[in-house]
Amino acid sequence: MDQTWQQAWDVGLAFITWLQTTYPQLEGFFFFVTDLGREEFYLLVFPLIFWCVNKQLGKQLGYLFLFTVFVNAIFKQAFRGPRPFWVDAAVGLDTREEGYGIPSGHTQNATVFYFFVAAWLSRRWVWALAVLMVFLMALSRIYLGAHFIHDTIAGFLLAALTLVGFTVINRRWGSGFSKRILGQRLLVVIVIPVVMGISFILLRLILGTPDTAVPWASYISAAEESSISAAAQAFGLLLGFGVGIVLESSRVRFRADGVWWKRVVRYLIGIVVLVAIWAGLRQVFPSDPLAVAIPFRILRYFLVVIWAAYYAPWLFVKLNLADADPVPAIDVSLRNGSK
Repeated sequence: MDQTWQQAWDVGLAFITWLQTTYPQLEGFFFFVTDLGREEFYLLVFPLIFWCVNKQLGKQLGYLFLFTVFVNAIFKQAFRGPRPFWVDAAVGLDTREEGYGIPSGHTQNATVFYFFVAAWLSRRWVWALAVLMVFLMALSRIYLGAHFIHDTIAGFLLAALTLVGFTVINRRWGSGFSKRILGQRLLVVIVIPVVMGISFILLRLILGTPDTAVPWASYISAAEESSISAAAQAFGLLLGFGVGIVLESSRVRFRADGVWWKRVVRYLIGIVVLVAIWAGLRQVFPSDPLAVAIPFRILRYFLVVIWAAYYAPWLFVKLNLADADPVPAIDVSLRNGSK
């Protein structure tokens, strides 16, 4: 093991031990904070934003969030770093995650989510709340023994780079992309997850089998399976949401505004179906062997988000629970070619 990594692990374990022994009364609070970064939380919040609050915010934030989820899966595989409780079981208050440690997905996701919302709303108090939430999320992962300090820093930096990259790309090509024909837009949102998926596969081939001559070797097999499952999930999510929002903007064009009771009803209808797909297919689809489970995992998450992004808005409009923007006018003129 590299001496630098060993020193980082030692410092991280010492800090976690100090936190847990000095502030044992905060365990329940940090479990609450960390649960705000789990899949179930975002599964409930993103549809609320997209369906009932601000459609444009939901589209951009949702796609960027799912993109960073995929980035996190790739980098976890690249680093193959241990979690604190792999190195010292005594600090493991939260041992639910089986995947690799660095970078922290909770921190990375929270940074993208809260900072994007803060930038969108552009209010000082929202920015203050966003910074606080990201800090608490990172600290909760450290306190519970799920991540080292450097795991959370890496997650934050990756999120920051993602946000900066999105801002640059959106300012330069965002308006032009929306004017492209449907086929071109679909091609882009299909190519992006495909390229990321191929990158993940090539990375695994380049890295080869993980080093098992480490004290935490017993965790590696589960971590490798978790890494593949996470990439498959991210692929299905990014592909489904990208296709869904492109089709919705072309064929449905629903509006997220409207009277309050219609917003409530469409959220309840949409979320019941979404949870039914998410939880129901988990019970029906096979979970092993891994080679069989992966295609079904991709399909399951693809169906979850394409319902949220396309079919639910279509249903809302059909049930008169949401208005739709008119089809954009096409300006056709005949010119004789002479001036």
